[in-house]
Amino acid sequence: MSKILRYAAAGVAMASLGVASAANAATTDSADVTATILTALSVDVDPAADTLNFGTIADGGITANQTITVSTAGVRGACPTGLICGGTTAAPKFNVTGLGGLAVNVSFVNTSETLSYDTVANGGAAPAGFNSTMTVNNFQTDALNGAVTNQLLLSAGGTGSFNVGGSLIVQPNMAPGVYSGTLTVSVAYN
Repeated sequence: MSKILRYAAAGVAMASLGVASAANAATTDSADVTATILTALSVDVDPAADTLNFGTIADGGITANQTITVSTAGVRGACPTGLICGGTTAAPKFNVTGLGGLAVNVSFVNTSETLSYDTVANGGAAPAGFNSTMTVNNFQTDALNGAVTNQLLLSAGGTGSFNVGGSLIVQPNMAPGVYSGTLTVSVAYN
């Protein structure tokens, strides 16, 4: 019996060596690890073209909201019936700086903005009984990267620019005077 136990113990020891040999026969390989740090993006409105200007508007007796558009080229669309449009229109230009040759997505922080009766420019509050705010919406850019709208391809030097247009909703019974507000754009690498 002890002979059988000895042979069994020897067999187990030899089997253990076989298992250890297989574990030692394992192989390894490796993969590369990389990371790219992008240059910080900046966007600045051009001081010579910093306003989305819808020009002057006179109410000729509108009874419902009317929409006036200014394109990214600063051109006003057709003046709606019941309004008289004049004055100078303009579209703001934004300059972007980043890593050359990369695409940048352009977006608007808000889908609409409010223009308010400018108490400083008008020398006081809006007269009672008049509407004193207007909405600007439907913002658009002339940034185009192939078929992708609102995407700007930076030059090899890392610069690019785009213009912004939009729509102004004029309500009946607006207080006469200057209205002002802001629009905010955001840029991010694609």
